[in-house]
Amino acid sequence: MPEDARKRAARRLKIARGHLDSIVTMLDKEDAYCVDVLRQLKAVQGALSGAGEVVLRGHLEAHVATASTRGDSVEIVEELMEALKYT
Repeated sequence: MPEDARKRAARRLKIARGHLDSIVTMLDKEDAYCVDVLRQLKAVQGALSGAGEVVLRGHLEAHVATASTRGDSVEIVEELMEALKYT
């Protein structure tokens, strides 16, 4: 993975972790407000989605775009399709 993409994905995951920690802390309290929890959950989902997009773009730029020159385009496409079926 390109270094820039790796750093950006890690940053987004740290943001997601911060929101997730906040949710756990909120739920430890008896007076946790459902809407606040839902907002934080949405923030985690957004951060995770953003990290996924960064990783996907990095993969496309670093590996898929150059697959035909390496001669492994079929393998790269199959690998990517396999990974994307879990999203």
